[in-house]
Amino acid sequence: MKLFDQLHPDWQEALIGLKPDFNRIDSQLVEDVTVPAYENILRALSTPIDSISVVIIGQDPYPTPGYANGLAFSVTSEITPLPASLRNIFKELESDLGIPMNCNGDLTRWAQQGVLLLNRILTTESGHSLKHELLGWQEITNEVASVLGQKPVVAILWGKNAQELSHFFDPARTIKSVHPSPLSSYRGFFGSKPFSKTNEILRASGAPQIQW
Repeated sequence: MKLFDQLHPDWQEALIGLKPDFNRIDSQLVEDVTVPAYENILRALSTPIDSISVVIIGQDPYPTPGYANGLAFSVTSEITPLPASLRNIFKELESDLGIPMNCNGDLTRWAQQGVLLLNRILTTESGHSLKHELLGWQEITNEVASVLGQKPVVAILWGKNAQELSHFFDPARTIKSVHPSPLSSYRGFFGSKPFSKTNEILRASGAPQIQW
């Protein structure tokens, strides 16, 4: 199934003007070396738009074979040890809400509650970060952010790349900090309380809170 056809019908309708971009990117992917697996590339956009209440923006997929599963920051459940950024996310979650560190890095449980885990760049080459930086994914994910920004979503923007999309979102529903990577986490990620802040915003607007 071609990439565009993997989108939820809502997203197909919203992104129809970018179908040529999808097809161009599709033609440049080499399945054997592309991560995540082809059928998971657009996994984040396989749910209805109206089901999304929170969006977390990442950069690009984990390049280590077997890690990326189509959701930003998430890994397949058998991966251990967890990637450093994800460990830091779980550390902050424990500090923020008292939820014990999880050894299962598959964030499908968040996605099922309406958390869109979206990378700016949706593919890379196995073993190489940002290998597909110039394929044109940013035009597509910029449009995704534009669509979401017209909805009452909470945007969690970690790091410079994610914050480039901040103008699409309501400032009152936007939570920003440095990236959770080991290079920056101690400069403002730890202690930023993104999970409790998100639930406070959702509660105030009468929306279901996320069971992180």
